[in-house]
Amino acid sequence: MRLALEQACLAQEAGEVPVGAVIVDVNGVLLASAFNRTIQDHDPTGHAEVVALRNAAKKSGNHRLPGATLYVTLEPCVMCMGAMMHARLARVVFGAPDPKTGACGSVINLPSESRLNHHTRVEGGVLAHECGEILRNFFKRRRVKESQIEPQYNR
Repeated sequence: MRLALEQACLAQEAGEVPVGAVIVDVNGVLLASAFNRTIQDHDPTGHAEVVALRNAAKKSGNHRLPGATLYVTLEPCVMCMGAMMHARLARVVFGAPDPKTGACGSVINLPSESRLNHHTRVEGGVLAHECGEILRNFFKRRRVKESQIEPQYNR
């Protein structure tokens, strides 16, 4: 999770929402690391988890990543959790819960949906305080910055 937090810091430096992800194989070998790239890539699917999945799949030469674990600083959304389940990840470990879009129990619990054909084990709350703090500080700074901008009026 510490490596994922490092990725989140890189996202923040790039002006992205600070979410980071890493994927390790069944032996604990790092397959991929990534951070949010939605803004810089103009890509709504550019979440850290999806970018990490793409990189790990390319590195492994397989669209399936059986036995792999993905660590991410924020509870995955439905899109990301769906992609992780399609990749056949063995496990997902997340830091901070996401009460607005979390798909691992906060809003919806996609991994527990019995009608789906693959079930990924999920563990949440790992380094939750640190993972949440980087997000809270990012949005706090953004709100302060936005409040200091003079409103533009139509003439």
